[in-house]
Amino acid sequence: MNSKTQPFDPNRRKFIGACCAAVGATGMLSALAQLRLLGAVASPGNGIFGGGARAAALPSDYKALVCLFLAGGNDANNLIVPADAAGYAAYASAAGRGNLALAQDTLLRLNPKTTDGRAWALHPRLNDDVAGTNTTGLKSLFDSGQCAVMANVGTLCVPTTKAQYKARSVPLPLQLFSHNNQQVEWQSSVPDKPFSSGWGGRLADLTNAFNSNNSVSMSISLNGQNSFQVGEQVVQYAVNPGGAISLTGSSTSATNAAGLRTKAQNDILAMQNNNLFETAFGGLTTGSIADSALLSGFLSGAAPFTTTFSTSSLGQQLRTIARLIAAAPQLGLKRQVFFARIGGWDLHDQQLTAHATLFSDVSRNLAAFYNATKELGAEKQVTTFTASDFGRTYNTNGDGSDHGWGSHHLVMGGAVKGSDIYGKMPDLTINGPDDTGRGRWIPSTSVDEYSATLATWFGVSATNLPLVLPNIGRFANPNVGFMS
Repeated sequence: MNSKTQPFDPNRRKFIGACCAAVGATGMLSALAQLRLLGAVASPGNGIFGGGARAAALPSDYKALVCLFLAGGNDANNLIVPADAAGYAAYASAAGRGNLALAQDTLLRLNPKTTDGRAWALHPRLNDDVAGTNTTGLKSLFDSGQCAVMANVGTLCVPTTKAQYKARSVPLPLQLFSHNNQQVEWQSSVPDKPFSSGWGGRLADLTNAFNSNNSVSMSISLNGQNSFQVGEQVVQYAVNPGGAISLTGSSTSATNAAGLRTKAQNDILAMQNNNLFETAFGGLTTGSIADSALLSGFLSGAAPFTTTFSTSSLGQQLRTIARLIAAAPQLGLKRQVFFARIGGWDLHDQQLTAHATLFSDVSRNLAAFYNATKELGAEKQVTTFTASDFGRTYNTNGDGSDHGWGSHHLVMGGAVKGSDIYGKMPDLTINGPDDTGRGRWIPSTSVDEYSATLATWFGVSATNLPLVLPNIGRFANPNVGFMS
C-alpha cells in the first residue's frame, strides 16, 4: 500500500517515540536535531573543553538550580541532632532514638546565626571531603556561609496542627508515608490531587524566555526521568554522566562485531523508503544516534575545572552538571534546571552504617560541586537543594526507622544566606505537639514555601509564583529567607 493512502495509526507515533527514547532522546524529540550545535562547542581549541581550556565566562544574569533527590526517605533526625545536654540526653534515650542515636563526641557542633534556645550538631560524616581530610565538606560550607539547613519541611495542603491532623479537619496530602506518592508530591508541589507537571518543569516553562538560543533543553536530568522536570513546553532531557544514552552494542570500530553491526544498521537507516513511517523512523533514529555520539564526545573531553569528584554515582552526576553549566554561554542558556538523584535512603534496617556512607558521599561531592562552580566563577549563580520522599520515624524499629513526614534539608551556594537554620525545628518528643505518632513530625514549612524561595531567587516574580506553585497562596511565607 502506498504511504500516502495508508490510514493513520497512532501506534506508529508511539513506536517512533519509543525508538528515539531508546537511543537517548528520552522524550525530547524537539531537541534532537539541535544537539548537533554542540559540535562547535566540543571542537578542540574552542576555549571550552578542548585541550583542557577554561570555559567562557557565564553571563552575569545566568542562574542554575540543582535538585538533589535523596530517594527512599532520608532520616533527617540524624542529619541534625540536639547538641545541648538536655536535648542530647532525650535524643539518646530509649524514648528517643534509642539504638539509632549517634555518639555525642562525634557530632559536628553548629553555631547558627539564630537560635530557638536549643543547640544543634550535624552528622559526623557531613564534613567528609574528596581529599580524605574530612575538614572541608558541608559542615565547613555551613560555617563559612554557603550552606543552610531548612528545618522540618514537607508536603502540606494547608498549614496543619496536630489537633487538625487527628480530627481530619483539614485536607491532608494524598497517601502520606507512601514512597511513590510522596516523591511525586514533593516534585510537583501539589499534594492534594494528581498533577501532570512538576514545579521544576513549570519553573522552566516560565523562565525559558531568558534563554536566547535553545540548542539544548534548559532542563537536564542526570538520573533518568522524574516528575520534578515535567513541563508543558520545556521537556526534560536525560543524559548519563558520561554522555547521552546510546544503543547497546553500538561502536565506531570498523573491524569488531559491534562496529560492523552499527555500520549495517546505519546503512539500513539511510536507505530510501517509499513508506512514510519507515522514512520517519529512519530519520529520527539516525539523528538520535548521531546526537547521542556527539553529546558523549562533548562530555568525554577535558573538564574546564580541576576540582576532583569521587567516582560514585553522585560524584559523576554532579561533575557532569558542572560541565554543562560551563557550556551554558555557548548553548545560549541563561537559565538551567538540573536533577540528580541517589537511592538507598529507605533504611528500615542496618541504618547507622549505611546512613554514614550516604552522608559521606553527599558531603564530599556537594562540597566538590561548590568548589567547581567557584572555579567557573559561578558560585553565586548556582544553588543546590536537597529533597526526599519524606522524613522518618524518630524512634527505632529495632535496627532502622520507618516512613515519616517532615524532614530537614540542605541548601548550598554562594547566594545562600548560610550558617543558619531556617523554619522551625520540631519539638522532639514522641506524642508531643508536633508528632502524629512515633516521631512523624508535622511539617512546619511546606514544600511550596521551600520551593517558592528558590523560584523567587531564580527570577520568578511574586505575581507569577502561583503559576509555578499553585497552592502557594495557602501559606504565610512564600519567601523563607535563606536566599540573598
